Amino acid sequence: MWQYRTPGIPDELFERTEEVPITKEEVRVVQLSKGRLSAGHVVYDIGCGSGSVSVEAGYQIGPAGKVFSIDIDGKAVELTKKNLSKFGVSNVDVILGDAKEKISDLPQADAIFIGGTGGDTTDIIKLCESKLKSGGRIVIGTILIETLYSVLNIMEKLRFSSLDITQVTISKSRKTSTGTMMIARNPVTIISATKT
Repeated sequence: MWQYRTPGIPDELFERTEEVPITKEEVRVVQLSKGRLSAGHVVYDIGCGSGSVSVEAGYQIGPAGKVFSIDIDGKAVELTKKNLSKFGVSNVDVILGDAKEKISDLPQADAIFIGGTGGDTTDIIKLCESKLKSGGRIVIGTILIETLYSVLNIMEKLRFSSLDITQVTISKSRKTSTGTMMIARNPVTIISATKT
């Protein structure tokens, strides 16, 4: 379905529902680049939502790699499975449940992407730090200022280096009856770091 090596599958190609969030394509591209994925990597996608990060990570790491996608919402898990099937990605295990309970059962990871966490971001980062290989990458997407603040606090206390904070603000074109206008999307702050 997606024949290119570059990330950035257009959002409209994914199966979507109003109840389940998606990491928008431009933000997803930045997040994937911050994850520094390679063939054969083990990746977590926590709060996988529609599965857009899982699909793209699955492509990037190839058949020798493995993605573990976790979401507490059954609708998100079903949507992720639909998108994996649609794009022919078979190196992903989709897990329904609370990430705080599921992370300990997973193998060591080379890269961890954290999206929607229902307010448990700090606890999840602590658990992920112990599961991340030395030199592994963690990438956290935040919308709320309060989440950003708590993420920066916990990252400072844990064994992470090369902390990078990038805010992405995207505007997309939309045709109107008189021309083309740009519609702004919510800014997303992406925090990424390496485990030392």
